[in-house]
This record gives sequence, structure tokens and C-alpha cells, in this order.
Amino acid sequence: MTRHLLLLILLFLATATRGQDEATLAAPGSQVPDFTFEVAPGQRASITDYRGKVVLITFFATWCGPCRQELPHVNKEIYLQYPDGQKVVLLTFGREHDWDTVLKFRKEQKFAMPLYPDPERKIFSLFATQNIPRNFLVDRSGKIIYASTGFNKTEFEKLQKEISRALQ
Repeated sequence: MTRHLLLLILLFLATATRGQDEATLAAPGSQVPDFTFEVAPGQRASITDYRGKVVLITFFATWCGPCRQELPHVNKEIYLQYPDGQKVVLLTFGREHDWDTVLKFRKEQKFAMPLYPDPERKIFSLFATQNIPRNFLVDRSGKIIYASTGFNKTEFEKLQKEISRALQ
């Protein structure tokens, strides 16, 4: 009985891990997908505008528990660490959220970092098919050098180290 239970647990974990891998479309080692987005209502920018800078792309939703755990760390330990956008650019996208939703959420959470809408998952769908929060760290040449899904403090510390390494 114990063997059967252990086998079922291992099978479940293998399937769950495989599912996460299949959900990721943009992996470390690949070039960041080309996309444009609104930096303000009616004002667009392109990811290529940030070539030469380290860019952290984060996807979240206001209803997502792990996202709500991670975002205060992103705001305090990354955005406020590099606030002027000269060294690290932070692009934090609200998956399936419009401007009203992300601006209201930013104000409620008292975030200094900007939040951007991705109302139809157009940007998210270039990177993954499911699961948030997600982080993609892009180096100065436009290559994805780190990716993570979900939130835990150890993985977040790894992200911070990768940012420091990318800035060297």
C-alpha cells in the first residue's frame, strides 16, 4: 500500500513538472519575444526600446495569492533598488487586466513600480500558456537569462542574484 501511494505521488509530481515546462514558451537561452505595449493609455513602447538594459518582465493578476506575495518584494527589493530604470527596467503586466484595474491595484498596494495592462493576454501568450506569477529576466542583448514560475523566497533571492550578475 505504501509503495502504491509513493508511486502515485511520484507520478503526480512528474506530471505537474512536465505541465509547467510545457506551459513555458519563452525559455532561458532564447531571445525575448518581440512585443509592444501601452506605457500609458494611448502611448506605446516596444521591448526593443530597452535593448542595452537589463529587463525584468513579470506577469501577475490581482486575484492571484502567490502574485500578491511576490509583488511587494518586486516593488521593494528590485524596483526601489533600481528606481530610475537606467540599470534595470521593470515591466510588470497585469494578465487580463485593463488600465483601471492595474492603476487601482497599484494605488491600493502603494506600489512605486508601474504596472501595465495585458487585457487579452497578448503579451503573456508570447511567454507562457498558464501559471502566474511568472518572471523573465532579459539581458542587455535581449536574451532571456532566467525564468521562474510561482513565488518562494529562495527562488526570489536567486532572481536578485541573477539581476546583479547581469549588471556586471
